[in-house]
Amino acid sequence: MRIVGGEYKGRKITVRRDFDSRPTTDFARVALFNILANHIDFDEVRVLDLFTGTGSISFEFASRGCRDIDLVDIDNKSVHFIGKAAAEFGMKGIHPVRMDVFGFVHICKKQYDVIFADPPYELAKLPELPEIIFAHNLLLPGGWFILEHPAKYDFSKHVHFTQERKYGNVHFSFFRGK
Repeated sequence: MRIVGGEYKGRKITVRRDFDSRPTTDFARVALFNILANHIDFDEVRVLDLFTGTGSISFEFASRGCRDIDLVDIDNKSVHFIGKAAAEFGMKGIHPVRMDVFGFVHICKKQYDVIFADPPYELAKLPELPEIIFAHNLLLPGGWFILEHPAKYDFSKHVHFTQERKYGNVHFSFFRGK
């Protein structure tokens, strides 16, 4: 895995073979960050990365100048790996949290400019994620919620839905706070 843009572009992140995670592909990350670069100032946003896995999305935000990134994953290996990699790169502002995502969302008092979620594709609550995020008021007005999901889900009827983008097997649904 490598960082595809920003200050740390090209830096490799070596993930152990036994790592049980599905990182967002380089191709999809490039496309996602090209979209975001036209709409947000990375230096000024607060980011929440849910089901962070390898941390690839958070590393991309940090590489582009974001200095306030909360990452949540229940897997201790993921949280340890991300903390270690961030320290090795000298990345500031990355705050890994080992916790169940739904528990975190329930107790979180912060609001974010960007929330990214890449849940396991077989997660039973995946279709409910947009409603859960908006019900807990985690997104600032005008903020972005981006959900990575498989093709079988269609979120186009959700009141906050704005668009879906497809990159191979990766689908991103975009939602905006009002």
